[in-house]
Amino acid sequence: MAELIQPRVLKGFRDILPASEIVRTDLMEKITGVYRSYGFVPIDTPVLEYSEILLRKSNGETEKQVFRFLDNGKRDVALRFDLTVPFARFTAEHESELYFPFKRYHIAKVWRGEKPQAGRYREFVQCDIDTVGSDSAASDFEILSIMRSALAEIGVKDITIHVNHRGIFNRFLAKLGAAEKSEDILRSVDKLAKVGEEEVKKELIEYTSSEEKAAEILKYIAGAGSFEETLKMITEMSGGESEDSIRMKEIYEMMKAAGIEATYVLDPSITRGLDYYTGVVYETFLNELPSIGSVCSGGRYDNLAGLYTKTRLPGVGASIGLDRLIAGLEQLGKIEARGSYLDAEIFCMDKNLVVLYQKVAAQLREKGVKVEVFPEAKKMNQQYAVTDAKKIKWGILIGSNEAEKNAVTLKNLQTREQFAEISVEEAAKIILKK
Repeated sequence: MAELIQPRVLKGFRDILPASEIVRTDLMEKITGVYRSYGFVPIDTPVLEYSEILLRKSNGETEKQVFRFLDNGKRDVALRFDLTVPFARFTAEHESELYFPFKRYHIAKVWRGEKPQAGRYREFVQCDIDTVGSDSAASDFEILSIMRSALAEIGVKDITIHVNHRGIFNRFLAKLGAAEKSEDILRSVDKLAKVGEEEVKKELIEYTSSEEKAAEILKYIAGAGSFEETLKMITEMSGGESEDSIRMKEIYEMMKAAGIEATYVLDPSITRGLDYYTGVVYETFLNELPSIGSVCSGGRYDNLAGLYTKTRLPGVGASIGLDRLIAGLEQLGKIEARGSYLDAEIFCMDKNLVVLYQKVAAQLREKGVKVEVFPEAKKMNQQYAVTDAKKIKWGILIGSNEAEKNAVTLKNLQTREQFAEISVEEAAKIILKK
């Protein structure tokens, strides 16, 4: 007999059992509904891209995380590490077939070879939205608004969305005389929550060769209280009013007009590590569990598509990190486990009635009841064990007495309440009502 291969998965990857996958698909369906309600349409792109497509506008840290290899044709390829860069390539390649502004959503897996930790895997799902072809405060605001709406739709309302503008920060660094080190400084500031102020200060002194400049940067990213007070402070520190500060003011006015401004804070320490962001950037935190990190983030990337086309295609987008969000909700006890999508189970009490069971199931499905028939006449405790595992609420019992009367007995498997010898129509009404 051949030696059995040990079943196992790679580190940072995982199998997902039905109870967990039901949660994921339910959330994705609700998020998709919100995305569509704002006018976004679906696309798809390959999981594999040429490495130069994915990495031409990235930093060294990104390259370290990419799963990259030579395929059988000796082509240098890589698994996508996000959905934004492939979208930029997609937009450039299909430019003549699209209308602008073009608003797309894409919910799919991406891969990063980073260190696995709570809520962070090497294979995970992102729920992206992007608008290209519009450089407007309205497009920026719409993305910020849809982030809030999508999370609210899945029951995540106790959140704070931290907003900043890379353009204002770059103006500040230029005024400070540190523009040539902007990418290093931005990435250092982006690590503030992870490594702390002292470690960031050391890096800033190294990049600027000045304790005074490092102190100014720390003052800038600390903010000044309210959204308006912070905007005033960073505007002054960046050399006065500019198109970037005006943009932030416009976005805030739209937040107030929509009555949602309480969800957002202007946080100058939010920079986003990826260097393709050029304007507004944002990250979303669960107020009850900020330690898990951002569960929805993004920003404006006016120059990203310019790597692949001469046409200027400004863009702005966001991504919900579904797996990290679920991990956070599980920690907070806000995930309701489900073992199936079924409303009811028709128990197989008599092997001679299997045709009748299928008939009743068909009648119930026509009335909107999600139901299955247990396939074999096993002992009832074995059948009950399966319905318990699936967390099915209703059981339908049809024995010889019910069959003779063209009736069913309906049982609530949670409360043990029974409705004896009722019609299929009555059973459907009770199931759908309760």
